[in-house]
Amino acid sequence: MRRRLGKQIDLKMGGIRMSVMEVIRKRRSIRKYKPSEIPREHLLEILEAGRLAPSAGNRQPWRFIVVRGAEQRRKIAEAARGQMFIADASAVVIALADPEASPRWCDRDVMIAVENMVLAAAELGYGSCYIGAFEEEKVKSLLKIPEGLRVVVLLPLGVPDEAPPQRPRKGFNEIFYGEEYGRPLP
Repeated sequence: MRRRLGKQIDLKMGGIRMSVMEVIRKRRSIRKYKPSEIPREHLLEILEAGRLAPSAGNRQPWRFIVVRGAEQRRKIAEAARGQMFIADASAVVIALADPEASPRWCDRDVMIAVENMVLAAAELGYGSCYIGAFEEEKVKSLLKIPEGLRVVVLLPLGVPDEAPPQRPRKGFNEIFYGEEYGRPLP
């Protein structure tokens, strides 16, 4: 149990907490959602994970729009090149970068915050899927996003209605090196 918003809430379905590595191993990209709502306290916990993310110089160059309305989710799905499964999610988080706050690092910082949300959602039993294919100007117009901000990613969140298997990963020795590129890590 963890204290949040003045109440005790059980953050993991069934009351069992997972280690970070267990959450990382179980997380999958979900493209099919049950027609269930994410309770407000769980959604706030997911968003809080993003708020607490590290950023270059602690500039926190992110803003997030949480879309829960069915019609607005449908319009976002259309702007995401017709990926209509997005409309079936309980909520869609629109992650924005503020280049004025951190010109060089804002996109990376936003993605760190989004990954925190993805892992928090997975721990709570919810699914998500990074969406990078969208028409930015349509999304900005639809959500009245100011000109200076950039849409980095869309993040649908919901109760999974699928359990995809783990996708293949490259071997440890294919991606990690010691001291220089190509030298095996001792």
